[in-house]
Amino acid sequence: MKAKKKFGSKPAASARVKESPTASHPAMKVAGPPAIEEIADKFGLRQETVSRMTGFSLRAVAGWSNGKPPSTPVRRALVEMDRLLDSLARLMKPKDVGRWLKEPNSALDGSTPVQVIERGQTDRIWRLLYFLESGEPG
Repeated sequence: MKAKKKFGSKPAASARVKESPTASHPAMKVAGPPAIEEIADKFGLRQETVSRMTGFSLRAVAGWSNGKPPSTPVRRALVEMDRLLDSLARLMKPKDVGRWLKEPNSALDGSTPVQVIERGQTDRIWRLLYFLESGEPG
């Protein structure tokens, strides 16, 4: 039987956790991933496109849409995808993003942006966004 903890007693050294000063700072907090339905509706995406962009199966995407909580790697992928989609929405209407992702793009050597993302070359899209937003010739 466990001994009851006395009121006011200090926790054992192993149970004490010292919180760093930056851990509670608002700038250090990371927002959770948005719901798949919100992303799909806002940017005009289908589950198939989300699957291709995240690298996870269509079945997994359907599970998240039905309320299954995403794992840590999935949350990271969703947050990264949402950041990219938000950046694209600064240059076009959010509902047009889904269509743009599936159209061949001469700036991406004729590949569609989704194909570029699937190949792990998302940096090419970020570079394209940089040049479009900055007005510098790329």
